[in-house]
Amino acid sequence: MENKNKNFHLENEEKIILLKQILESIQRETNVALELIYDNFDGAKENLKSNFLKKAKQLDRIINDGEDKILEGVFDGEKMISGEGKFYSVPANYASKSKLVEGDILKLTILKDGTFVYKQIVPQQKVRIKGVLSYNQEKNEYTVLAEGKIYKVLTAAVTYFGGSAGDDVIILVPKDKSSAWSAVENIIKTA
Repeated sequence: MENKNKNFHLENEEKIILLKQILESIQRETNVALELIYDNFDGAKENLKSNFLKKAKQLDRIINDGEDKILEGVFDGEKMISGEGKFYSVPANYASKSKLVEGDILKLTILKDGTFVYKQIVPQQKVRIKGVLSYNQEKNEYTVLAEGKIYKVLTAAVTYFGGSAGDDVIILVPKDKSSAWSAVENIIKTA
């Protein structure tokens, strides 16, 4: 009887080792697939930035209002690109609360004390889509898989809604344009 229990125990250990090897193999293959997606995603992102710069150059308005400087630009998902081709950081909290999407036109007022005040002046038409939130630990970023595409989302929006990987997410994207980024409208906790 003791020998039989020993054999049973060895068989279970062997199965566990085999399962561990299978899962590690799946994890390696998944990481390779994700890298291919992210590489492709980053290339598309550069094309979009080039388009935003062209759009921003069409605006190319800089107004000096006394000691304040006012300029317009295009939101690229993280920053505002001015007509001069300069990038201005948009606070993640403002972008999240305003639900900014790529292509929105912003006005930036730089006050004499150096304070940046943003205002959305021409929003893009947006559509709502539902997706699933995921987190890339290596890149320390959140993405949403929705309708077969991967969209980046601001971490500030995810943390505001208390989101975590696997949650359902309602995002906003430009209606008639491709985008790499989306705005989080809401997160539906899965557990």
